[in-house]
Amino acid sequence: MLEVTGLGAGYGRAQVLFGVALDVAPGEVVALLGRNGAGKSTTLKAIMRLIAPTAGEVRFGGHRIDGLDSYQIARLGLGYVPEERRIFTDLTVAENLEVGRQPPRAGAPAWTSEKLLALFPELAAMLPRRAGSLSGGEQQMLCVARTLAGNPRAILLDEPSEGLAPVVVDRVAKSILELKAAGVAVLLAEQSRAFTQRVADRSYTLEKGRITDGQ
Repeated sequence: MLEVTGLGAGYGRAQVLFGVALDVAPGEVVALLGRNGAGKSTTLKAIMRLIAPTAGEVRFGGHRIDGLDSYQIARLGLGYVPEERRIFTDLTVAENLEVGRQPPRAGAPAWTSEKLLALFPELAAMLPRRAGSLSGGEQQMLCVARTLAGNPRAILLDEPSEGLAPVVVDRVAKSILELKAAGVAVLLAEQSRAFTQRVADRSYTLEKGRITDGQ
C-alpha cells in the first residue's frame, strides 16, 4: 500500500533524512521508532509532502506521490494525524468531523458518523462542544476521528500516545487495532516501545535520519 525508497528530506540546508526506506501493507501496522530528533516526524511530513523530499520515491497504491501536493495525496486516501493534532479549536466537535469528510472510496472502509462514534464513544456527548475546550486526550481522539472521516486506505500517525493518560492510551491502541482489522495500512511514529509492542506487526528504528534496524 505504501512504499518509500531512498527518501531524503530536510529543512533548508539542514539534511535530516538519508535514504529512508520502508513499506506498509494493507491491514498492517508498522512502527517507526526513534528518539526525539531522529527524523520520525520529518519522515511522515515528507511522505505527505508537507516538506518537499530531496531524494527518493514514495509510492501509494502503486502510484508515485512524491511529486504531488499534500491535498492531492489526501484525496487519494492517505490520512495524516500530526503530532500537534491541529484541530479547529473554534469549531465544534461535529463540525471538525464534517471538515474531514470525503466520499467513500474503493478499497477503504467507509467511516460513517455512527461508526466513528462507536470507535470513540467519548466524542458522542461532545458533538456540540467547541473543540478547543476538549482535553488533550479528547483532542487526540477527535483528530484521529476527523482523519478517518476521509475514508483513508492508509494513515500516518505521529506520536499518538505522547502525553496521554493511560486510559486514553488504551483507547488509542484499541482504535489502531480496529483500523488494522478494517484493512487500513498504518504507519506509526512513536518513541514508546511498550505502546508499539501492543499494536504493531513489525517496526523500523530510525537514528539520525537513517534506518538502522527493521523487523
